[in-house]
Amino acid sequence: MYLFPTVEIKRLTHKGQKVLGLFFDYNEDLKILCKNYGAYWSASKKAWLIADSEKNIKKIGSVFHNKAFLKFQFSSTNEKNKSPQKKNLVPETYLKTLKRMRYSASTQRAYKYLFNEFLNFIYPTPVQDFTEEDIRKYQDWLVTKKKVSISTQNQAINAIKFYLEKINQQERATYYIERPIKETKLPTVLSENEVLRILSSTKNLKHRLAFALIYSTGVRISELLNLRIKDFDLDRNMVYIRSAKGKKDRVSIISKALKPVLVTYLKEFKPNYWILEGPNRKAYSASSIRMALKKSIKKAEITKHVTPHTLRHTLATHLLDRGTDTRYIQQLLGHNSPKTTAIYAHVSTRSLQNINNPLDALLNDKALNKNNLNNQ
Repeated sequence: MYLFPTVEIKRLTHKGQKVLGLFFDYNEDLKILCKNYGAYWSASKKAWLIADSEKNIKKIGSVFHNKAFLKFQFSSTNEKNKSPQKKNLVPETYLKTLKRMRYSASTQRAYKYLFNEFLNFIYPTPVQDFTEEDIRKYQDWLVTKKKVSISTQNQAINAIKFYLEKINQQERATYYIERPIKETKLPTVLSENEVLRILSSTKNLKHRLAFALIYSTGVRISELLNLRIKDFDLDRNMVYIRSAKGKKDRVSIISKALKPVLVTYLKEFKPNYWILEGPNRKAYSASSIRMALKKSIKKAEITKHVTPHTLRHTLATHLLDRGTDTRYIQQLLGHNSPKTTAIYAHVSTRSLQNINNPLDALLNDKALNKNNLNNQ
């Protein structure tokens, strides 16, 4: 599940001018979006600023659509009957239960925000009194007014379900929430040549190791950043991935060619605990990995939309191309269901390359092929 970062928008006055202030935790991708649409950084306000206008309010909505959760801390002049600032209505038991059940910090933030959005939508109805009809109306509002993505709509449903099932202890059969039809999108996959071009275009050893580790082991970016030095068993060409998605441990393979690179990296960078460390010996940041990959993609002159997760998709597809059993791919990637792994069969070229294209058959038939396609 992908969880969007949160951007708070407030009305401010800066140097005598009315502006909109965009507040969010450091995120290189959001920073670039702000620059691209004309916002500027204010050290005194600790926010990205842009002129306060209805046009810019709408522009913010379109620029950050499907990239961040937007929390407007005011009411637009065109919006009536809405409080200028949403109330924090999430009960303390909701937050404590999230922590007690050891949900990740990002999931806790997302659920808290989404459930609070729902409670503000049904306000003044108390949290214990909302009905299925309230949920359906909220879904309609998300789709028609907020125009959220399918993934965000599903996350909002999950946040409500968490309250019903974990706080109210309701059984699944006692209520019904319609879910949107899930989109079936094929993953972007790189060719083997493109993977080599990315690695050769990455001069920074730490970043080159990070990209190679994702492609070699199939780890998610969160799993990569949580890898410790002691998780590597170079004698057996293995890495132990602890408390991965779903709180499950698993083992993955390391390329033999990666071992000398890893040894060189350890000698040069001397990490203390995490295999990839940032300032003050803390775990490296995901935004740094993403930005480094964007630079390498540009240098490699690759036009596909590539993220760290693309390297994971690419590994799975290349393994399938080379005849690896899907059961082993499922194990390496840590998929709970074989259905998740099966998606790579749709992008694998192993079977497609064996198909004789009808056009080739026509052109190769001398009786039929009187004119070559290259003839003008």
